[in-house]
Amino acid sequence: MDWKKAWSTTTDTTNTALDVLVPMCAPLAARWDREAERRTLLRTPENLTALLKAQRVHNAAMSNLRVAKSLREKARASSSGLLSKERRAARAALRATRADVKATGSGLAIARRNYPATLTSVAVKAHAVHAVPGGLASWLMSETSHALTLWPASVSAGLIGLNVAGLWLGRRQPSVLLDDGMTAEEQRLASRLDPSFWVPNADARGLSGTVPTPAKLTPAGLVSHVRLDGRWTPKTFRAKSDEIRALLGARTDLRMEITSGSHGDRATITLRTRSAADGVDLSGWKPGEPWGVDTVTGEPVMVPLGRRMLIAGTSGSGKSWSTRALLAEASEAPDHRLVVIDPKRVEAINWEHRARTAITIDEVLDVTDELVVEMHERLALVPRGRDTIEISEERPRITVFVDEGAEVITMARKKRAKGGDGEPGDPDWSQIMENLGTLARMARAAEIILIWATQKPTMDAKGGIDPQISGQITYRAALALSTSSESRVVFGEDATEKGWHAHELPMPGVAMLRSGPKAKPHPINTRAFSPADVIALPDRPVWQREVSRPSASPLRLVKEAAIPAAASAGAETNRDRVLRAVEGGARTVRDIADRTGINKGTVSREIKALTTTGSLRKSDDGVLLPGREAA
Repeated sequence: MDWKKAWSTTTDTTNTALDVLVPMCAPLAARWDREAERRTLLRTPENLTALLKAQRVHNAAMSNLRVAKSLREKARASSSGLLSKERRAARAALRATRADVKATGSGLAIARRNYPATLTSVAVKAHAVHAVPGGLASWLMSETSHALTLWPASVSAGLIGLNVAGLWLGRRQPSVLLDDGMTAEEQRLASRLDPSFWVPNADARGLSGTVPTPAKLTPAGLVSHVRLDGRWTPKTFRAKSDEIRALLGARTDLRMEITSGSHGDRATITLRTRSAADGVDLSGWKPGEPWGVDTVTGEPVMVPLGRRMLIAGTSGSGKSWSTRALLAEASEAPDHRLVVIDPKRVEAINWEHRARTAITIDEVLDVTDELVVEMHERLALVPRGRDTIEISEERPRITVFVDEGAEVITMARKKRAKGGDGEPGDPDWSQIMENLGTLARMARAAEIILIWATQKPTMDAKGGIDPQISGQITYRAALALSTSSESRVVFGEDATEKGWHAHELPMPGVAMLRSGPKAKPHPINTRAFSPADVIALPDRPVWQREVSRPSASPLRLVKEAAIPAAASAGAETNRDRVLRAVEGGARTVRDIADRTGINKGTVSREIKALTTTGSLRKSDDGVLLPGREAA
C-alpha cells in the first residue's frame, strides 16, 4: 500500500506542477489555435480555385518572360546597332512581360494569403529548416572511433519537443479545486477566472494577451493575479474594467478592484464577494471601542483622538451615524471637551448635554473667537522641549466638530449690514473662517483639534472644504462620494491611481480612511450610532471661557444640565459682561471690548439688544449709559 500512496503523491505533485505551467503556455496555445482556425476558414473551394487560376496566369507570364528574353538575345545577335528596330522591339517586349510577371506575382501572393497553407505544414517546414541541417551536421561531425555526435540533432529535436509540449500544456485542462466554502456565485466567478475559460474567451472582449491565475478565496473575496503581455500595463488593464466584468459575468453592484501587481507586467483582480467584517457587531458605542472594522483584513480600525480630520460623505452615506462614535469618545474623558458647530442644528441639539454647541451665526462667531483666544493663551504655556501642552481636567483637549462645512463657509460670506444713526451694524462675519483657519494651522499644539465634515468635498465657490483648512488635515475619511473628482479632493491627486475610489463605496456605513503614506484603500464597516444613542449618553461638563480667569484655573467647566438655578444665575453671558462694563464706566464700544475681551462685533450686537430692552441707553452725543440713569 505504501507504493500506492507514494504513486498518488507523485501524481498529485506532477499535476500541480503542470497546473502551474498551464497559464504560461496558454497564450501560445490560444494564439496557435486562433491562427489555425483563421487558416482553416480561409481554405475554401472558392479561394482554392482563385489560387489555381492565379498560378496558371503567373506561370504563363513567366513563360512569356522566358520567350521575351530569348527574342532579345536573338535581336542582339542579328543586329549590331543598339538602336536598331529589332533590338528596340525586343526590349519593349521584355519590359512588357516583366511588368506582367510583377502584376501576376502580386495577384498570386494575394491568392496564397487568401488560401494559406495549414499551420501544421508551416510548422513542419519551419522545423525542417533546422532539423535537416542539424542531422547532417551530426553525421558530418561523427567519427568512426567515437559515438555519433548528437548535439546538433538533439538541439533541433529539443526545439520541436518544446513546441509540441507548449501546445499540449496550453490546451491542458488544469485540475482546478474549488473551495468547498465558496458560494455558488464565487464558484462561478472562480471558474471564469481560470485560464482554461479566460484565454479562449478573452479575445472577444479585447483582452487577448492577459492570463489570470486561478482565483484564491480570502476573507474579503476572490483574488486573482493577471500576467500581462507587452501590449498591456496595469493602467490600461484597469481601463478595461467593463470588459472584465462582462467576461466574468459579475453583478454590476459587485465591488471589483483592479490594482497593480507585484511586477510591472502584473495586475491583481479582487472581487469583494464577502467581507472580513461580516458578523461583527458595530451597533452602539462604548469607550475605547474601534471606529470600524477593515473588511479586507478583519482588523479593528482605531481613530486616535488629537488628530485633525476631514470626514466627507454624500447624503445618505451614513456620515452622521459614523461620526458620532468619534464625538462620543472626544467628550467622554475628564480631560476632553467637545464643541459642535452645526448651522443646520439637527446634529448639534443631540449633543447639548455634553458639548458646547453653536448654531446661529452669532453663536458660531462667539465660540470661534473664544477658541482663538484660548489657543493663544495655551500656546504661551507650551513648555520648552514639547510640541503640545499637557492636557488635564483644568485644561482639557478641545475637539471642535464642524458640521456642515459648506454651510459654515456660506455663513461666513454673509454680507455685513452697515450701521448708521448710532447703530453699530453687523460684525465682520468673515472672521468665522479666519478663526477656523487659524485653529487648523496653529491650534494642534494647544490641543484644540478641528474635525471638518461635509457632504460636498469640493473647493469651488459652492464647495464644503476651505483650501487652507484642507492643507492642515492629517486624517482623511470618506464614505460614499458622488464622483471620482471628489475622491481626489479628499484623498489627494493620486487617489485614482492608488485605489482610493470612495465614489464606488456602497451605502450606508462603509468608509475609507487615509491616515498616512502606508494606509491601504480598504473599505471599512463603520460603527453605527443613532441620535437616540447620543441622547442616552450621560451628561458631561461643557467648555466655556470665563471673563477673567485666575492663572491657576484657566477654564470654567459648566455642566449646565446639573447646575441648580441659584448657581447658574452666577454664570455670566456676553450680554451680562457688556452691561457690567457700562455700569463700571465704559462708554464706547472700544472701551467695552478692551475691558471684557469680547470682539467689537459681538459687543455691538449685545449693545443693540440691551438698548432694545432698555437696560442701556445712548445720550445725544452717542455715549453709552446704564438704563437706570434715564430716570
